[in-house]
Amino acid sequence: MNNSDSKKQAVARAAIDFVEYDDVIGVGTGSTVDFFIDFLKPLKNKISGTVASSLSTQQKLEANGIRVLDLNDVSDIPIYIDGADEVNNNLQLIKGGGGALTREKIIAGASKKFLCIVDDSKIVDILGKFPLPIEVLPMARSYVAREIIRYKGMPALREGFITDNSNIILDVNHLEIMEPITLEKELNQIAGVVTVGLFAERGADKVLVSSDNDIIELNK
Repeated sequence: MNNSDSKKQAVARAAIDFVEYDDVIGVGTGSTVDFFIDFLKPLKNKISGTVASSLSTQQKLEANGIRVLDLNDVSDIPIYIDGADEVNNNLQLIKGGGGALTREKIIAGASKKFLCIVDDSKIVDILGKFPLPIEVLPMARSYVAREIIRYKGMPALREGFITDNSNIILDVNHLEIMEPITLEKELNQIAGVVTVGLFAERGADKVLVSSDNDIIELNK
């Protein structure tokens, strides 16, 4: 296992300490979360179930014998656990590298606490070096791209990728996101945008960061 995977595994293991008896757990998408699912398997009879942020996560959970619930059938999600592509000092995030940003944002919004688990390479001073994913209705691709250019971003179609919601993703390069909440609100108002991968207005409540030596806990 390489160093990056070792860090992901360590922070995923640390997240298990935040799982409570009888909780419904919101489960994100990505390589760090895959490790978390492995550690969650022995607790599958301790929790009430999970809500998955993507079809791939649902398949991994079910393959491990972990109960998956429909969000519409759940009234209370005490905690949502997911990774991120970038995290700033205000615990605001860029997410969507795996393409599940819309469902991730819905579950984050529906959860009482959002615990983000990352390795130290994801911590940044200013969001935007990682291309900002935006889920877009296919018919609006060109229009949304033109609107994004007004923000000095360079949108690129994620080739060969369709989201679980049957939409496309534009990855926006060359942004320095100085006011994440403002940009999130403005981009979400562009007709044809389903979700922007900025988790700023509803960022993480707590971030666990894995370094070479230990796990650091960041709080708002």
